[in-house]
Amino acid sequence: MSKVTDLKIELVEVCEAASRACAPFVGSGQKDEGDGLAVDAMRARINQVKMRGEIVIGEGAKDEAPALYDGEKVGTGEGIGVDIAVDPIEGTNLFAKDMPGSICTLAAAPEGSMYRPGSCFYMDKQVYPKAARGKIDPEAPVADRLQQLATVLGKDIREIKVFVLQKPRHEQLLKEIYGCGAKVRLATDGDVNGAIQAILNMGCDALYGIGGTPEGIVTACAARAMGAEMFGRMAPQKDFEIELCKKEGVDTQRIITRDELVTSDDCLFIATGLTSGAYVRHVKTGADAHGKFMTTDTIVLDGGIGNIRRVQTTLHI
Repeated sequence: MSKVTDLKIELVEVCEAASRACAPFVGSGQKDEGDGLAVDAMRARINQVKMRGEIVIGEGAKDEAPALYDGEKVGTGEGIGVDIAVDPIEGTNLFAKDMPGSICTLAAAPEGSMYRPGSCFYMDKQVYPKAARGKIDPEAPVADRLQQLATVLGKDIREIKVFVLQKPRHEQLLKEIYGCGAKVRLATDGDVNGAIQAILNMGCDALYGIGGTPEGIVTACAARAMGAEMFGRMAPQKDFEIELCKKEGVDTQRIITRDELVTSDDCLFIATGLTSGAYVRHVKTGADAHGKFMTTDTIVLDGGIGNIRRVQTTLHI
């Protein structure tokens, strides 16, 4: 029986194609131009994959996207049904400024297994490593949650480090984290990057805060693939988004579990580096006797077997 995880190599090539297309714009200050190139390349390659794919959450209305939009059918239309969540450039500001942590990323799971958030573009997220699975009360105060995490990890709370986006909306959250003695890793953008650091124990113990819903669904696939813990809560930010969510009956108080965000272990998280970060390197360019080449660095979190695969590809261009 076909599985989504059987498509991992082809879906890696989707992220690789996007990263090669937009890499020349890293550090250019032109995030929109780079994003457009990534979207076009990702769409062209994903439509060659033998699957009946649907973009469950992608560029969407928030970005007024003409491609890779929510509900778009992708793939050849043959084979297994697949839910896809994409972020052609996660961390567009990081990309434009050549700062660490920008990636091309997608997640995949069986048809019907990804949470569909409707018009809610923002999600309040909590992400923890595998050791914390089932050990955290997501509705407890921040200090209590971090003490629970410290106990599980065998650390003093002062050794706990939380990844948080540096946004005005997180002012109170930061006060609570600092107030209990824990540390914070701040970043201007890129909460998928922070979530993966927490999931893989790469310098952070947790991620807290409000970020994009597409990034939340992508992160849920990574968390489920690695047996890690995650909770989400819809958190509309702008007036028009709040009104849309009210019309759709979105419950902004309900905690959504990891296994509601993605209901199958047959899931993939894929990220190709644009700028170097904690777990993937930047796109490298060079030349040899055969001409110019580009080398990409990709990580694959495979829920089918629960492992981490690293893929480095050199392609002459």
